Amino acid sequence: MKYSQKFGLLLLLSLILAFALAGCSNESDADSENSGEQVEIKLGYYSSGSADEKMEELIDQFEEKHPNIKVTTQNAPYSQFFQKLDTQIAGNNAPDVWLSDGVLVSKYAERGAAKDVTDWIERDLNKDEYYGLDFNKDATGKYFAVPQGIQIGALFYNKDMFDEAGVDYPDDTWTWDQLQETAERLTIDANGKRATDDGFNSDAVNQYGMTFFNITEGWMPVLKSYGGGVLDEELKNSVIDSKENKEAMKWMVEGMQKGVLTDPSDLQSFQSPMSPFPSGTAAMRIGIYARVLAANETGINYDVTVLPKGPDGKRFAPVIANSWIVNNNSSDEKAEAAWEWVKFWVTEDEVQKEWAELGEAVPVKKSVANSDLFLNSGDNKINKQAFLDSFEFAGTLDTNAVWSEWLQKFNDNINRAFLNETSIEEALQQADKEVTKVLDDFYKE
Repeated sequence: MKYSQKFGLLLLLSLILAFALAGCSNESDADSENSGEQVEIKLGYYSSGSADEKMEELIDQFEEKHPNIKVTTQNAPYSQFFQKLDTQIAGNNAPDVWLSDGVLVSKYAERGAAKDVTDWIERDLNKDEYYGLDFNKDATGKYFAVPQGIQIGALFYNKDMFDEAGVDYPDDTWTWDQLQETAERLTIDANGKRATDDGFNSDAVNQYGMTFFNITEGWMPVLKSYGGGVLDEELKNSVIDSKENKEAMKWMVEGMQKGVLTDPSDLQSFQSPMSPFPSGTAAMRIGIYARVLAANETGINYDVTVLPKGPDGKRFAPVIANSWIVNNNSSDEKAEAAWEWVKFWVTEDEVQKEWAELGEAVPVKKSVANSDLFLNSGDNKINKQAFLDSFEFAGTLDTNAVWSEWLQKFNDNINRAFLNETSIEEALQQADKEVTKVLDDFYKE
């Protein structure tokens, strides 16, 4: 009996020890497996020609630096990419991180698709080192994206056309009225007469003083610098039918009626509404930074300066911060891995420099944007400092969750005024009604 008890006790102790050792062994093995386990994330971006090759190169560099993260990619031309993305978001199978057009960040944030990255930004980034972060911040101070590259508006001008007309180049003292006065001297009809000459034919213009196109590179900078705009500070209510907007619209419509600014019908004769300036058919344009590519390719002799001031001295530069968004529905593990990609993009100087060399956007990192690599790059030495100076008075395009919807309503109505199909007052009143309905349907339902 004593022998059996002693044997049983020894057997019990042996089993306990064996289980303990097995537990330690399994825990150690698990730790080992976790440390070498690879996380796979899907990264989505819209195609942009030669930039695709550089994107893939940077992804390879990221994987070398982070061997525990495997990146698969999803890309397509702009429209197809975002159409598919909306479907994927609805089906809860969107990429873990994707490149968003800056005007769509609010849409993804307010509809719950974009992850709140405020804590990560506070933990990992020095906000003072970057351009554009605050353009992805909501009214409560939360961040939902991190800029990939910045598009900011400036005034492009054709130096040869100015020289031929014998007028001074634009500078930071210009007002919109001065711009239009100068545009008259730069506009030439089919008979060689300028808009300031007797007998000028505004229906047969060969060279426009200024080309005018869309919200970013057309009416929003003028509205804002006149003290107007489309939405209030909360971005939930229309302020379209205002005295300031009427004055700004009057400036635009008068310029179009004189033939010195392109109207929507004028642009139909071009291959693209963005063609007049790089093709040498317009002396000036409002342009985001990416427009330097087309201007450089065609070889026109041009430069840039900050946009003009409104009647009260206010200046406004439109900004689009194309940004990385982390999927709010990704697992914690995949979201953390996706954030590593975002950090890699914005914090690594070499990454910022390599992307800056493509010349399609203002670098996010201030140290790179303010370096010779950006400011003095390319054969055509233009005043790139103007883009950086414009951050002082930059703002978004009143973007919110229904930006695309209200923009269509606004465009439809003001284009009727531009084409002299209705009065400015009627166009703004109708736009106000239609935009208000879009806003109320989303925010007040």
